[in-house]
Amino acid sequence: MRWTEGFIAVDWGTTNRRAYRIDQTGKCVDEFEDHKGVLTVPGGGFPVAVQEIRDRLGDHPLLLAGMVGSNRGWKEAPYVPCPAGLDELAQKLVWAGDREAIVPGVSYIGNAHADVMRGEEVQLLGAVAAGLVDPMGLVCHPGTHNKWALLRHSRIERFMTVMTGELFSLLKEHSILGDLLQSSVAVNDAFKGGVRAVAEHETLPADLFGVRAKVLLGQAKKEDAASYTSGLLIGADVRIGLSQPFGAQVTVIGRPELTSLYAAAVKEHGRETTELDGEQCFLAGIQEIAKRIS
Repeated sequence: MRWTEGFIAVDWGTTNRRAYRIDQTGKCVDEFEDHKGVLTVPGGGFPVAVQEIRDRLGDHPLLLAGMVGSNRGWKEAPYVPCPAGLDELAQKLVWAGDREAIVPGVSYIGNAHADVMRGEEVQLLGAVAAGLVDPMGLVCHPGTHNKWALLRHSRIERFMTVMTGELFSLLKEHSILGDLLQSSVAVNDAFKGGVRAVAEHETLPADLFGVRAKVLLGQAKKEDAASYTSGLLIGADVRIGLSQPFGAQVTVIGRPELTSLYAAAVKEHGRETTELDGEQCFLAGIQEIAKRIS
């Protein structure tokens, strides 16, 4: 088996699955995405799910990252403790078969804090390897669980997770604000107002109830409620991420619809940002790991 002749890279999350066919030149020549995340795979069903990938992209070795390596995935790949770089990840690959390797996640314990990530580490370190991120910088990775990662000498030194995306979803589906949060979120005056509100006053739980009260009392428009609430939550998230005296520029990695929101919130705090596409960073990172497989 020669990985240099090409392989399939898979970013397999909880609810989604993205697979890429990488040829011998390192170019992505085919790909697909679906909603067959690890939670949709029945017990013992991963070999079938993996064969589905090969049926679509060819009979090649697989390098898998994300929740597929969790205790709810195919085979658990223990976390690599910080500080962690590409070399450490490659050394701790877990083999689920003769031609299927799983990338481990990364963990951090320190300062009375414990944290874990799976999947984001490939994007963070891929961006560094591709020269897109300062190897001594601060990276924000928005998603259901946003990550703030401090890089030192091209390795993840430490990081913190903020459950912002999940909190917004819970409020939208299961709270008294639900009917106000069905409209789309945009970077507008309402969103920026929410960011500024939590920057000036650390009263987020009260501010959230105030979203409804302002609409009821005619102090805010119903159609602005989703953007304002998102601004409150992302603003609180960004305040946490920028609470340490890191460098001036922040790199935001992920899907454009999310990076734009975080970049706008960081800008409201007077800091500059660079936005990077998460898929591009994942492909850079997974290829660097493949190069290290002996």
